[in-house]
Amino acid sequence: MYWEPDKECLDREELEQLQIERLQSTLNRVYAHVPFYRKKFDGMGIAPEDIGSLTDLSRLPFTTKDDVRGNYPYGLFAVPLREVVRIHASSGTTGTAAVVGYTRNDIKMWSNLVARVLTAGGVTKDDVVQVSFGYGLFTGGFGLHYGAERIGASVIPASTGNTARQIQIMKDFKTTALVSTPSYAMLVADTIREMGIPVSALSLKYGLFGAEPWSEEMRQEIQDALGIVATDNYGLSEVLGPGVSGECLERNGLHINEDHFLVEVIDPETLQPVPAGQKGELVITTLTKEAFPMIRYRTRDLTRLIAEPCPCGRTGRRMGRVVGRTDDMLIIKGVKFFPSQIESLLLEIEGTEPNYQIVIDRKGAMDEVTVLVEAAGVPFSDRRRESGLGETIRKRLTHELGIAVEVKLVGKDAIERPEGKAIRVVDRRKF
Repeated sequence: MYWEPDKECLDREELEQLQIERLQSTLNRVYAHVPFYRKKFDGMGIAPEDIGSLTDLSRLPFTTKDDVRGNYPYGLFAVPLREVVRIHASSGTTGTAAVVGYTRNDIKMWSNLVARVLTAGGVTKDDVVQVSFGYGLFTGGFGLHYGAERIGASVIPASTGNTARQIQIMKDFKTTALVSTPSYAMLVADTIREMGIPVSALSLKYGLFGAEPWSEEMRQEIQDALGIVATDNYGLSEVLGPGVSGECLERNGLHINEDHFLVEVIDPETLQPVPAGQKGELVITTLTKEAFPMIRYRTRDLTRLIAEPCPCGRTGRRMGRVVGRTDDMLIIKGVKFFPSQIESLLLEIEGTEPNYQIVIDRKGAMDEVTVLVEAAGVPFSDRRRESGLGETIRKRLTHELGIAVEVKLVGKDAIERPEGKAIRVVDRRKF
């Protein structure tokens, strides 16, 4: 199914011509209206007219989250504030918030792109979509809400919190599609079991999940627990919000809306492009944003580009599922790894729950890692079985990660399950 087949299945040559035309328009816009970019371009001796082809993209400067925060609140807006009809922002929990704006045309474009993602994931106008993302300054709730309404689906703006009530609504209102983070979907599944509600009593068919990395194993857990088809979607506030890319029902890579975004994957250390299929940091340039255009925004998300065509018929390139972030990377005793690697291993081991937490301490000059793991079906009075499972997990993790880790088994639900993003790492080190 397509939302805009003429655009989603555009001939590659036509698509690239459209991209360069829109890129040149965007460059002229930011040079004329955003002092930050004008200063950057002038400092590098670049004028918008110097960029004549897509291969010239690498000549342009990168934009980082620090740049966005450094121009707080409206320094990167390319239109007067009177033309901005919506303002969103990141939480600002790690510093100054990143503030983004939308014109009326931006909102219309955003709704259409989210409609593409939802349609690719199976949602139609006949569905009842329960949006369990926050509806504040965070872009997720409103972005997916508007996209679902654009399709013509019935939308339940459930937001986050009160999981038991959300499940009752899901049952009574006959929700067919759940939109949330994957970790919240797991919390929903666990709560459904605790409430004694059979999955057959629900009308769920689809789950569209995003906002945090998740593994293929976790997808299978969610699908089995809720009886749904689960797809991944991707977006970030600085370039739009949800709607940048999303999986179709083939579930083999996220289709990028390339008529609205130019994407690159670079080596985060050398900043040079990596070959298709190789993992690196995703960089995005917006092509149609009016209020808040972004030039070569370093997302810090790690993924790869997939050049092979998809059986669904869409012609845009796909990106692999995000496997982590450059700033989520843990470096322990010189070894680099991501929390998602631990999740994948745990879900392969029988007797573990898909809920875990990595605790990092520094003892003297050495870092120590303890992985808290919820154990399923192992009575904690049975010390032999408990010890055996813990040792199995410890050996697997040590072998796969290349560093020694300690494993502590805890009871089911001992690790807090937040209603937003899961807290996977507790770093107690003081540098």
